[in-house]
Amino acid sequence: MYYFARYRSPLGNLLLAGDDTGIVGLWFEGAKYFGSTIPRDVTGSWIQDDLIDKSSLLRDCIKWLDDYFAGKKPRPSSLPLAPTGSDFRQVVWKILTEIPYGELATYGQIAKEAARRMGKERMSAQAVGGAVGHNPITIIIPCHRVVGAGGNLTGYASGLERKIKLLEHEGIDTGRLFLPKK
Repeated sequence: MYYFARYRSPLGNLLLAGDDTGIVGLWFEGAKYFGSTIPRDVTGSWIQDDLIDKSSLLRDCIKWLDDYFAGKKPRPSSLPLAPTGSDFRQVVWKILTEIPYGELATYGQIAKEAARRMGKERMSAQAVGGAVGHNPITIIIPCHRVVGAGGNLTGYASGLERKIKLLEHEGIDTGRLFLPKK
């Protein structure tokens, strides 16, 4: 059974999705891959106001988001996360959860760590970029903390403006980062 809730964040509405194993999705409405990991034939309960009786998991996720937007620095490990994806994507997403609040990592750094964990000699930063871009649990799995080499602000499925605002919320000086050329 899937459970859903909407969350009004300072940066726009989010859709939360969970099942009996954990949080499976968190997307800004209108994001590039909005709802992409939820089966299209899903039968679930759309939960909007009465979360306490229906899903403690979603209640915990909402509390996590409340804490995050209040600047309390909650840890991704405090929630059961259950994103759907290949083994490679799972490794990349796990690495993302380890990027500390208010810090940045590059695609290249993540590629090196993913290669190490998977027992490979090396890994493509572009492949990592694909996995980062398809992260189904935005904010909690902090893909917004990933930048290109030299501080290039590269894509964010929910838009670069939101990525910048999330980084600024975490105290990162975005003035030292570079926007892509149009």
